[in-house]
Amino acid sequence: MVVLHWLTVLCLIAAVTFILTRDQVDGRAARQWLLEGHRHFGLFVLVLFFVRLVLRIRLGKLPHDGNLSWIVRGLAGLTHVALYALLLALPMLGWALSNAEDKPVHLLGVTLPALVSADEDLADRLQAWHLDAAWVLLGLVSLHVAAALWHHFVLRDGVLRMMLPKRRR
Repeated sequence: MVVLHWLTVLCLIAAVTFILTRDQVDGRAARQWLLEGHRHFGLFVLVLFFVRLVLRIRLGKLPHDGNLSWIVRGLAGLTHVALYALLLALPMLGWALSNAEDKPVHLLGVTLPALVSADEDLADRLQAWHLDAAWVLLGLVSLHVAAALWHHFVLRDGVLRMMLPKRRR
């Protein structure tokens, strides 16, 4: 789960980097390449979501610290549910957006089936939803990082160390 967590983080960072760089670049070919990179990493997030979901169901939740109140544990649980929902929703919105713009979606050379028909009005709505969901994800990720730092520096409970990749000896 730790590896999947960090792979998801890397894919999210790559997707954001591609789309933000695209806005700064001139040249149709470069902009198209960056958009395809954004789409691929978004779809990788979707694949990782399903792998994580299956493993989470199979392995169960990580044990929680008994020192935290039920309110804090409940808020952490809600945040994780919201993060998982956005890791599903954002790529699906992007995929549907591309289809609504009448652009095929490819993953590693395979053309994926269309989720929706071409529709300019729908594309406009999906664009707004995709962007809004991205901002909500940024907020939740910021909250998630703040909570990890709170565990590390205030509670000193080892939660952050548990999520860091193990070092080879």
